[in-house]
Amino acid sequence: MNSFAVVYPFLAILAAYAMGSLSFAVIVSRIMGLNDPRTYGSKNPGATNVLRSGSKAAAIVTLLLDALKGWLPVVLVKWFGKPYGLEEGTLALVGLAAFAGHLYPVFFRFIGGKGVATALGVIVGINPLLGLVVGASFGVVVFVSRYVSLASMVAAVLAPVFYLLGDGSAWYADGRVAFAAAIMAGLLVWRHYENINRLLKGTESRLGKKKAH
Repeated sequence: MNSFAVVYPFLAILAAYAMGSLSFAVIVSRIMGLNDPRTYGSKNPGATNVLRSGSKAAAIVTLLLDALKGWLPVVLVKWFGKPYGLEEGTLALVGLAAFAGHLYPVFFRFIGGKGVATALGVIVGINPLLGLVVGASFGVVVFVSRYVSLASMVAAVLAPVFYLLGDGSAWYADGRVAFAAAIMAGLLVWRHYENINRLLKGTESRLGKKKAH
Protein backbone atom coordinates (compact mmCIF):
# COMPACT_ATOMS: atom_id res chain seq x y z
CA MET A 1 0.00 0.00 0.00
CA ASN A 2 1.21 3.49 -0.84
CA SER A 3 2.44 5.18 2.34
CA PHE A 4 0.75 8.39 1.14
CA ALA A 5 -2.67 6.74 0.74
CA VAL A 6 -4.03 8.75 3.68
CA VAL A 7 -1.99 11.89 3.06
CA TYR A 8 -3.20 12.50 -0.52
CA PRO A 9 -6.91 12.70 0.36
CA PHE A 10 -6.14 14.98 3.30
CA LEU A 11 -4.06 17.31 1.11
CA ALA A 12 -6.78 17.35 -1.57
CA ILE A 13 -9.46 18.25 0.99
CA LEU A 14 -7.24 20.93 2.56
CA ALA A 15 -6.45 22.43 -0.86
CA ALA A 16 -10.15 22.47 -1.77
CA TYR A 17 -11.02 24.27 1.47
CA ALA A 18 -8.24 26.81 0.84
CA MET A 19 -9.52 27.40 -2.69
CA GLY A 20 -13.08 27.77 -1.41
CA SER A 21 -11.83 30.29 1.14
CA LEU A 22 -10.92 32.76 -1.62
CA SER A 23 -13.75 35.26 -1.20
CA PHE A 24 -13.89 36.55 -4.75
CA ALA A 25 -16.61 39.07 -3.92
CA VAL A 26 -14.09 40.86 -1.73
CA ILE A 27 -11.08 40.22 -3.97
CA VAL A 28 -12.76 41.36 -7.19
CA SER A 29 -14.21 44.43 -5.46
CA ARG A 30 -10.78 45.44 -4.21
CA ILE A 31 -9.15 44.96 -7.61
CA MET A 32 -11.87 46.97 -9.33
CA GLY A 33 -11.81 49.75 -6.75
CA LEU A 34 -15.26 49.05 -5.33
CA ASN A 35 -16.45 49.12 -1.73
CA ASP A 36 -16.12 45.98 0.35
CA PRO A 37 -19.40 44.03 -0.18
CA ARG A 38 -19.40 43.18 3.51
CA THR A 39 -20.08 46.85 4.31
CA TYR A 40 -23.26 47.53 2.32
CA GLY A 41 -26.53 45.98 1.17
CA SER A 42 -27.04 42.55 2.68
CA LYS A 43 -23.35 42.54 3.73
CA ASN A 44 -23.13 39.13 2.07
CA PRO A 45 -19.85 38.59 0.17
CA GLY A 46 -21.47 37.19 -2.95
CA ALA A 47 -22.19 38.15 -6.55
CA THR A 48 -25.72 39.43 -5.83
CA ASN A 49 -24.47 41.92 -3.27
CA VAL A 50 -21.56 42.96 -5.50
CA LEU A 51 -24.19 43.81 -8.12
CA ARG A 52 -25.55 46.40 -5.68
CA SER A 53 -22.28 48.29 -6.14
CA GLY A 54 -23.53 49.18 -9.62
CA SER A 55 -20.87 47.15 -11.42
CA LYS A 56 -22.42 44.32 -13.44
CA ALA A 57 -18.95 43.30 -14.66
CA ALA A 58 -17.71 42.82 -11.09
CA ALA A 59 -20.81 40.79 -10.23
CA ILE A 60 -20.40 38.53 -13.27
CA VAL A 61 -16.69 37.96 -12.60
CA THR A 62 -17.47 37.18 -8.96
CA LEU A 63 -20.20 34.73 -9.95
CA LEU A 64 -17.94 32.88 -12.40
CA LEU A 65 -14.98 32.69 -10.02
CA ASP A 66 -17.16 31.52 -7.12
CA ALA A 67 -18.51 28.73 -9.35
CA LEU A 68 -15.01 27.92 -10.61
CA LYS A 69 -13.62 27.38 -7.11
CA GLY A 70 -16.30 24.75 -6.51
CA TRP A 71 -15.88 23.08 -9.90
CA LEU A 72 -12.08 22.94 -10.16
CA PRO A 73 -11.21 20.85 -7.05
CA VAL A 74 -13.87 18.29 -7.97
CA VAL A 75 -12.80 17.84 -11.58
CA LEU A 76 -9.12 17.68 -10.61
CA VAL A 77 -9.93 14.71 -8.37
CA LYS A 78 -12.01 13.13 -11.17
CA TRP A 79 -9.34 13.61 -13.82
CA PHE A 80 -6.12 13.00 -11.93
CA GLY A 81 -6.99 11.50 -8.55
CA LYS A 82 -7.32 7.79 -9.26
CA PRO A 83 -3.57 6.98 -9.37
CA TYR A 84 -3.31 8.58 -5.93
CA GLY A 85 -6.27 6.71 -4.47
CA LEU A 86 -8.61 9.69 -4.75
CA GLU A 87 -11.99 8.37 -5.83
CA GLU A 88 -15.67 9.00 -5.01
CA GLY A 89 -15.23 9.34 -1.25
CA THR A 90 -12.52 11.96 -1.65
CA LEU A 91 -14.46 13.65 -4.44
CA ALA A 92 -17.43 14.06 -2.08
CA LEU A 93 -15.28 15.52 0.69
CA VAL A 94 -13.39 17.80 -1.69
CA GLY A 95 -16.63 19.29 -3.02
CA LEU A 96 -17.94 19.74 0.51
CA ALA A 97 -14.65 21.34 1.61
CA ALA A 98 -14.69 23.88 -1.23
CA PHE A 99 -18.27 24.77 -0.35
CA ALA A 100 -17.44 25.04 3.36
CA GLY A 101 -14.51 27.28 2.49
CA HIS A 102 -16.87 29.71 0.78
CA LEU A 103 -19.19 29.77 3.79
CA TYR A 104 -16.38 29.99 6.35
CA PRO A 105 -13.27 31.35 4.58
CA VAL A 106 -10.11 31.06 6.66
CA PHE A 107 -8.56 34.02 4.82
CA PHE A 108 -11.49 36.35 5.60
CA ARG A 109 -12.18 35.81 9.31
CA PHE A 110 -14.59 32.96 8.50
CA ILE A 111 -17.19 35.45 7.21
CA GLY A 112 -18.40 34.03 3.89
CA GLY A 113 -21.32 34.00 1.52
CA LYS A 114 -24.34 31.77 1.05
CA GLY A 115 -22.64 29.42 -1.39
CA VAL A 116 -25.09 29.26 -4.30
CA ALA A 117 -22.57 29.70 -7.12
CA THR A 118 -19.96 27.51 -5.42
CA ALA A 119 -22.49 24.74 -4.81
CA LEU A 120 -23.50 24.84 -8.47
CA GLY A 121 -19.84 24.63 -9.44
CA VAL A 122 -19.44 21.52 -7.31
CA ILE A 123 -22.55 19.94 -8.86
CA VAL A 124 -21.35 20.67 -12.40
CA GLY A 125 -17.99 19.17 -11.45
CA ILE A 126 -19.69 15.99 -10.24
CA ASN A 127 -21.62 15.69 -13.50
CA PRO A 128 -22.26 18.42 -16.10
CA LEU A 129 -25.66 16.96 -17.00
CA LEU A 130 -26.64 16.99 -13.33
CA GLY A 131 -25.56 20.62 -13.20
CA LEU A 132 -27.73 21.38 -16.22
CA VAL A 133 -30.77 19.73 -14.62
CA VAL A 134 -30.23 21.55 -11.32
CA GLY A 135 -29.69 24.83 -13.16
CA ALA A 136 -32.90 24.26 -15.13
CA SER A 137 -34.85 23.67 -11.90
CA PHE A 138 -33.47 26.95 -10.57
CA GLY A 139 -34.59 28.72 -13.74
CA VAL A 140 -38.09 27.27 -13.57
CA VAL A 141 -38.61 28.34 -9.95
CA VAL A 142 -37.27 31.84 -10.68
CA PHE A 143 -39.54 32.14 -13.70
CA VAL A 144 -42.63 31.09 -11.76
CA SER A 145 -41.98 32.79 -8.41
CA ARG A 146 -39.50 35.59 -9.24
CA TYR A 147 -37.71 34.76 -5.99
CA VAL A 148 -34.01 34.05 -6.53
CA SER A 149 -33.52 32.95 -2.92
CA LEU A 150 -36.38 30.43 -3.13
CA ALA A 151 -35.07 29.09 -6.43
CA SER A 152 -31.58 28.70 -4.95
CA MET A 153 -32.88 26.68 -2.01
CA VAL A 154 -35.19 24.50 -4.11
CA ALA A 155 -32.41 23.73 -6.60
CA ALA A 156 -29.99 22.88 -3.79
CA VAL A 157 -32.46 20.49 -2.15
CA LEU A 158 -33.28 18.85 -5.48
CA ALA A 159 -29.62 18.30 -6.41
CA PRO A 160 -29.06 15.13 -4.31
CA VAL A 161 -32.53 13.88 -5.31
CA PHE A 162 -31.80 14.28 -9.03
CA TYR A 163 -28.38 12.71 -8.51
CA LEU A 164 -29.87 9.57 -6.98
CA LEU A 165 -32.71 9.39 -9.51
CA GLY A 166 -30.21 9.44 -12.39
CA ASP A 167 -28.29 6.44 -11.09
CA GLY A 168 -27.89 3.73 -13.71
CA SER A 169 -29.38 5.78 -16.52
CA ALA A 170 -27.75 9.19 -16.79
CA TRP A 171 -24.76 8.53 -14.50
CA TYR A 172 -23.44 6.32 -11.72
CA ALA A 173 -24.48 7.68 -8.32
CA ASP A 174 -22.33 7.14 -5.25
CA GLY A 175 -24.01 7.38 -1.85
CA ARG A 176 -21.13 9.39 -0.36
CA VAL A 177 -21.45 12.02 -3.06
CA ALA A 178 -25.22 12.17 -2.55
CA PHE A 179 -24.69 12.59 1.20
CA ALA A 180 -22.21 15.45 0.62
CA ALA A 181 -24.69 17.13 -1.74
CA ALA A 182 -27.40 16.78 0.91
CA ILE A 183 -25.16 18.41 3.53
CA MET A 184 -24.44 21.27 1.12
CA ALA A 185 -28.17 21.69 0.55
CA GLY A 186 -28.82 21.82 4.29
CA LEU A 187 -26.09 24.39 4.88
CA LEU A 188 -27.23 26.49 1.94
CA VAL A 189 -30.82 26.56 3.20
CA TRP A 190 -29.62 27.42 6.70
CA ARG A 191 -27.55 30.33 5.34
CA HIS A 192 -30.73 31.66 3.75
CA TYR A 193 -32.59 31.88 7.08
CA GLU A 194 -33.09 35.64 6.70
CA ASN A 195 -34.53 35.12 3.22
CA ILE A 196 -36.83 32.42 4.60
CA ASN A 197 -38.14 34.83 7.22
CA ARG A 198 -38.79 37.46 4.56
CA LEU A 199 -40.49 34.90 2.31
CA LEU A 200 -42.79 33.92 5.16
CA LYS A 201 -43.58 37.57 5.84
CA GLY A 202 -44.06 38.37 2.16
CA THR A 203 -41.29 40.99 2.20
CA GLU A 204 -38.66 39.18 0.12
CA SER A 205 -37.59 41.09 -2.99
CA ARG A 206 -38.73 39.68 -6.32
CA LEU A 207 -36.49 39.56 -9.35
CA GLY A 208 -36.99 42.59 -11.54
CA LYS A 209 -39.02 44.48 -8.95
CA LYS A 210 -37.45 47.62 -7.52
CA LYS A 211 -37.84 48.36 -3.85
CA ALA A 212 -40.14 51.20 -2.97
CA HIS A 213 -38.42 54.35 -1.75
